[in-house]
Amino acid sequence: MAIGMRQLGDLTVSAQGLGCMGMSQSYGSGDEAESIATIHRALDLGVTLLDTANVYGAGANEELVGRAIADRRDRVVLATKFGIVRDADGNQSAQGDPTYVRTCVEESLRRLGVEHIDLYYQHRVDPDTPIEETVGALVELIDSGKIRYYGLSECGAETVRRAHAVHPPAAVQSEWSLWTRGIEDSVAPTCAELGVGVVPFSPLGRGFLTGAITSTGQFGEGDMRRGLPRFSDDNLAANLAIVDALRAIAERRGDGVTPGQLALAWVQGRGEHVVPIPGTKRRSYLEQNVAAAELALSDAELAEIEAAAPAGAVAGDRYPAHLQRNVGR
Repeated sequence: MAIGMRQLGDLTVSAQGLGCMGMSQSYGSGDEAESIATIHRALDLGVTLLDTANVYGAGANEELVGRAIADRRDRVVLATKFGIVRDADGNQSAQGDPTYVRTCVEESLRRLGVEHIDLYYQHRVDPDTPIEETVGALVELIDSGKIRYYGLSECGAETVRRAHAVHPPAAVQSEWSLWTRGIEDSVAPTCAELGVGVVPFSPLGRGFLTGAITSTGQFGEGDMRRGLPRFSDDNLAANLAIVDALRAIAERRGDGVTPGQLALAWVQGRGEHVVPIPGTKRRSYLEQNVAAAELALSDAELAEIEAAAPAGAVAGDRYPAHLQRNVGR
């Protein structure tokens, strides 16, 4: 099993990365030993890009990733994020003023146990701080050697252009999968035009496109999918038609390919500047995901996959309203 390399702007990374969030939050309880073993296995398979954030597990995920890479830092392109702020009641907002940026990077460097961060994203755009000021602070961090490159996450196309005018971002991270196609209207074309990489998170639809989820009763305590509209009983039942279509295509191939691998290969094929970061906390799923990076799809298969999940056909919004308002600024 091998995996190729791609470019996020001037930053060279593996063609697929590993999202580490679920090791510490959002999808039920974690297993640190298995999570660290999964990170090590990813590196052994040629995955270089590891993705975390200061808000994942309230810092615990950065600490976990830091422990996992302590003796193999030179093999990792390390990405983390700042900018999501949660109050005591769990309400979420965004912050990006220069003082906050400088404070966050020092905290992340300490938790990760590293001297520099390779790719530092603004997790959500602060509506009260001009993006030019945030990028200015990030450029200072580049100049001081604390970060190598910066990126943006879940932003709008105009924000990408304004940020690029100050200093080109290496990448824009956003949800992109067969059932989340919103960035195709303007963000993805803008990134392609400007030479900015795209890093799709949740390329497997938070696990839905694997076919393993058929009922909301499968979600344990603390699983964020319980509160996402697409996973409500009615919407989940309607959306299963997408998985059924993927399963039929996979069965016709007859080479052991899974519905999830087809969905991931579709994202992988959006362009050479696209580097998906499927998240997992288990080695077995990691190996399936990495195999999809080299999966060749015929034109006929691509057309059939597109027809199974046309943009706008998915039942339910991505997020409830209080989370959606922070997306696309």
